[in-house]
Amino acid sequence: MVMTESSTGSGSSKRRLRPRIIGIVTGDRVSKTRKVVFEYLSRHSKYNKYVKRQTVLHVHDENNESRVGDHVEVMACRPFSKTKTYRLVRIVTRAAQIDTSILSGEASQMFEKPKADKASEQPSQETAGA
Repeated sequence: MVMTESSTGSGSSKRRLRPRIIGIVTGDRVSKTRKVVFEYLSRHSKYNKYVKRQTVLHVHDENNESRVGDHVEVMACRPFSKTKTYRLVRIVTRAAQIDTSILSGEASQMFEKPKADKASEQPSQETAGA
């Protein structure tokens, strides 16, 4: 069977643009998956005031590029899994990354409470019996 241009659909009809959303990454624990929070304002039906709402999107990040706090642009796509139906397009702005190596060093040990020995916690039996 020979396909013509009109039957392939690549003629005059173009693919519609997919919606793109800019949000903030809030979770990066799972490999190749990010949680992105998208905040928006919606009008309350009874009080006619604007209420802040948020939607959590599960986003596919192929190269694990984004980190928590980054502003990212995501686009709707075919489902990667049950909940993951968006993919990462680009990182708009990067968040300031803190150096976590100092948290495990000497500085963090200065603020920890010293652990008491079990022998010193219990009163000796000589003083308890007297």
